[in-house]
Amino acid sequence: MGYTKEQLLTFLQELQIDFAQYEHPVVLTVEAQAKYVGHMKGALSKNLFLKDKKHRFYIVSALADTKVDLKVLSQRLGLGKGGLRMAPEEALGEMLQVPLGCVTPLALVNDSARHVCLLLDQGFKSQECCFFHPLSNDMSIAINSRDLDKFLNSIGKTPAYIDLEANPPVGKDQPPDLAGLVPSDAVVLPDPPEKTASSQGPEKNHISPNNKPTATAAKVVKPSNASQREKSDSAVNLSSSFGDSEKLVEEILEKTTSIILSEVKEENMEKYREQLGTMVSNSIRKQLSVELKSTLSMFKNTSYTEGFYAGTQHQPKRM
Repeated sequence: MGYTKEQLLTFLQELQIDFAQYEHPVVLTVEAQAKYVGHMKGALSKNLFLKDKKHRFYIVSALADTKVDLKVLSQRLGLGKGGLRMAPEEALGEMLQVPLGCVTPLALVNDSARHVCLLLDQGFKSQECCFFHPLSNDMSIAINSRDLDKFLNSIGKTPAYIDLEANPPVGKDQPPDLAGLVPSDAVVLPDPPEKTASSQGPEKNHISPNNKPTATAAKVVKPSNASQREKSDSAVNLSSSFGDSEKLVEEILEKTTSIILSEVKEENMEKYREQLGTMVSNSIRKQLSVELKSTLSMFKNTSYTEGFYAGTQHQPKRM
C-alpha cells in the first residue's frame, strides 16, 4: 500500500522541508489548478507519466509553459523518434500508486516507483517555488527546488535537471545527450533480433521464453547420436512455439501465473490464496497479452527473414 497524502506531508515535515499547502476541489489539469492557486506565489507544473517500448517508465516534470516535444526527447534519450508514449492509466495505480491527475515527483516516495526515471525542468531552478500535488489532486503544495532535491535525495533519487526545450542533433558522431538517464535497472522485455548477414543466427539471436539470452559455445564439441536427436527434437518444438506467437504468449503467461501463485504463500493469507492469485494473474494477462503478442509477432517475422527455421530444422547429411 502506498503513502497517503497525510503520510507524505508528515514525511516532508520530518525532513524539515518548508512548504505551503492549499486545499481546493479536485482538479485534473493545470488550467483547473490555476483557478485556485495560480494567483499565489509560485509557478505551476505539468507532469507526464511516460513509458518506452521496453516498458521502462518516466516522469517528466516541467513548468506549465515549457514546451515538451516527446519525439525530440525520445531521440535525446536514445529511444528513437517514437520511443516514448503516455503510460497506461493502470500503471498509475501499480507503480506510482496515485489516481489520474496526481502525477508529480512526490509520487516517487513509493517503493513501487523506485525504477521510474525522473526528468526535471531546469526552469524549476529559477523559480522561488513551484506547485505540486501531494499524491492527491485536492491539494497543492508550494516547494522550492532545493527542498525538492532534499526530498529526492532522501528516497535515493538523484535529481536530474535538463533543458526540456533543447533540440541537440543526434547522429553517428553526436550520441544522445540524455542516454545516461535511461533506467538500466528496470525489468524489460527483449528486443527482436537485429538483421545480420551471419549464417549463425539461430543460436546467436535466439531468445528463450524466460528472456535469458543463450550464449554460443566457443568450442564446438561433436555430440553423440542420442544427444543430436534430442537437440533436434527440442529445436523443432521451440521453432513450433515461435511460429505461433499467440501460443508462445500463452506459455509465458502460464509460467507467470505459476510464479505468482507460488509466491502467495503466507500462512495468514492461506484462505485467500487462490482468489488473490487468480486476480493477480488475470491482471497480468490483461495488461501484457496485447503487447507481448505484438512483440513476438515482430520476433517471428525477423526469425523468418534470418532463416531461423532453416537453421533449427536442418539435419546434416550422413556420410
